[in-house]
Amino acid sequence: MCLAIAALVLPLLVDCDREVSRTESTSVKSDGTVKSTEKTVTESKDGTVTKTEESKKTTPPEKP
Repeated sequence: MCLAIAALVLPLLVDCDREVSRTESTSVKSDGTVKSTEKTVTESKDGTVTKTEESKKTTPPEKP
């Protein structure tokens, strides 16, 4: 049974994309706003390169 499970799972692990590079940056403005950016470059098994960029902006709660 273990061999059957390994035979099913192993191909899934081999076909994963390879992460080529990853950069993360965070900046804080004077008003307390935090901006985070994450850039990732992956390469699939067939050589296709994919670039992904994710940005998040967090603002502090307003004071009463």
